[in-house]
Amino acid sequence: MDLTYTPQQQAFREEVRAWLEAHVPAQPLEHYDATREGFEAHRAWEKTLQSGDWGMVTWPKEYGGRGLDLIQWLIFEEEYARAGAPGRVGQNGIFLLGPTLIEFGSHEQKQRFLPPMASGEEIWAQAWSEPQAGSDLAGVRATCAADGDDYILNGHKIWSSRAVFADWAFGLFRTPGTERHKGMSLIFFPLTAPGVTVNPIRKINGHVGFAEIFLEDVRVPAFNRLGDEGQGWHICMATAGFERGLMLRSPARYQVAAAKLADLWQTRRETADPMLEADVIRAHMNAEAYALSIYQTASRLMAGARIGPEASTNKIFWSEMDIHLHQTALSILGTEAELIPPPGGHDWLDDYIFSLAGPIYAGSNEIQRNIIAERMLGLPR
Repeated sequence: MDLTYTPQQQAFREEVRAWLEAHVPAQPLEHYDATREGFEAHRAWEKTLQSGDWGMVTWPKEYGGRGLDLIQWLIFEEEYARAGAPGRVGQNGIFLLGPTLIEFGSHEQKQRFLPPMASGEEIWAQAWSEPQAGSDLAGVRATCAADGDDYILNGHKIWSSRAVFADWAFGLFRTPGTERHKGMSLIFFPLTAPGVTVNPIRKINGHVGFAEIFLEDVRVPAFNRLGDEGQGWHICMATAGFERGLMLRSPARYQVAAAKLADLWQTRRETADPMLEADVIRAHMNAEAYALSIYQTASRLMAGARIGPEASTNKIFWSEMDIHLHQTALSILGTEAELIPPPGGHDWLDDYIFSLAGPIYAGSNEIQRNIIAERMLGLPR
């Protein structure tokens, strides 16, 4: 892995920085989970991004991307975080389903789904978890019964992020009569299709961040199946690799947070516990170590490697790093962390509460440790 940027990469960084400086909204957008208006404001931002061909820079040009490599994507992410640009409401599509679709989809599927995904015209939700199948995804019970050139979907999905306002969902379904990892297929369905009911699940802050989805005899064409019938588990594990190991949590967000933490320490060190300085340093070192690890992963992928079970080590690292970083900030602030508006304008408490979800979503850390033990270390179940 080369730790220096080429002149071309530096020029690309300057291009990204200049475009973002000219287009990032001056005022923060309302959170996309809060209201329909906030969601649509974020969709409009996605369309603005795509107007500059920044929707998803690594995708082929024919599908709405720029055809750039993963190092350039990381540079883009660094500048995006530096500019304080809005959160990506389309992240389930562009970061998870999109790369999976590029790897396993037909040309016709890519033409149909990728361009509107990149532009924000169609926002996607992930419909994997079920009441009896969360961390143990192999326990999925929702079914897809073949009926001519269609599938009939039935089942109950839960904890689907952004499903309240999204347009489409990608779900895991099994052929009736099959068990565990066999017989699963990954199928797309519109959230407005007849037979689909979406019920919001409100978070503690009142936002409708999640939803449960009920499917009753929902008919979709076989064209909406990604890969071969029964290949769903294999495809979903590829998607999980993107989610845990590279795409969903780029290092830039943690580097920016660590820099803000260092600034907070500098303004509060006279009154804060001096022992906390070690935690500030640790947070900075962890963010930089994570960035180097992701650059290494990107370099390996560009050389032809694939994401494997080592993605689980990344997932544990970034989720626990995030909690430690924000716990340190709260310790520096003390009781002032609870003030509204927050001191210095950065809501460390809100970010801390969100960080607590990190060890749960994208596969709980307990499950990730099992994966590491069994698939990387060869230990028995």
